[in-house]
Amino acid sequence: MLYGQAQLAQRTVLLHEVPMTDADDDGLAVWKRIELALRDEIARGVLPAGARVPTEAQLAARFNVNRHTIRRAVESLSRAGLVRVEQGRGSFVAEDLIDYTVGSRTRFSEWIRRHNMEPSGKTTDLRQIPADAVTAAGLGVALGDPVVLMERLGFADDKPVSLGRHHFSALRFPGLLAHLHAGEGISAALAACGLADYRRLSTKVTARLPHAREAQLLLIPKSQPLLVTENINVDAAGRVVEFGLGHYPTPRVQIVFEP
Repeated sequence: MLYGQAQLAQRTVLLHEVPMTDADDDGLAVWKRIELALRDEIARGVLPAGARVPTEAQLAARFNVNRHTIRRAVESLSRAGLVRVEQGRGSFVAEDLIDYTVGSRTRFSEWIRRHNMEPSGKTTDLRQIPADAVTAAGLGVALGDPVVLMERLGFADDKPVSLGRHHFSALRFPGLLAHLHAGEGISAALAACGLADYRRLSTKVTARLPHAREAQLLLIPKSQPLLVTENINVDAAGRVVEFGLGHYPTPRVQIVFEP
C-alpha cells in the first residue's frame, strides 16, 4: 500500500509518540510501521551513515513490542540496503557506495573527484625491501631484488576508502625512493626517473577478511571483508612499471569494470 508524504509524516510522528503492540493497526503491520520510522530517521540523519542501530532490546523497549517484531523490521531494512548486519557486532546504517571504475589510467584523485568528494592521502609506509615471491612475480624481477614499497591510505571527504601498496623495482628506478621521500606523488616521482607515462595492464579482484592493521587503518571491524585488487601497470613498451595491491572496504567501495 502506498501513502502520500503527509500521511507518511503523520504516521512517523505517531510512531515516536504512541507505544505499540504486536497487533496490526489500521491495515499496516506493526513491524512495517517500525521500519518506516527507522527509514525516516536514516533519511533525516538522526541515524547517520555508519552509525550503529539501537539493539533489538532497545528498540523493543522503545516501541513496546517483542524482539521478533523488531528483527523483522531490521531484516527488511537490510534487504533494502539501508542497514548492514554484522554477526556478533549488531546492525549499522549502510554507507553510500562509491564506484571504483577500473580503467587503463586509474588515478585515485580523479576517481574520488568524479564522485564530488575531496581526495586526500597519507603515506603509512615507505622503504626499500627485498622482493618476496609474490612481488617478484608481479614485477618480473628476481627473488630478493631491491623493491621500493610505498603504502598509501586514501581518503574521500576524510573517510578512508583505500589502502594501496605500490611496488617498484629499485634497480630500474634508482632515485625513486628519494623522490617519494621528498613528498612527490608517484606519477611525478616516476617522471623524475625518466618515465613519462604508464597504464593499467591487468587487475585481479579477490575478497578476504582484513588483517588487524588493515582494519585499524581503514576503520572497519576485522569481521568485515575487503575487496583486494592485484594490479600491474606497464610503460608504452609493455614493461612492468608497478605491481600494486589495493584494499577497499566493502561497505564503502564497489569495483566496476568497463570496456
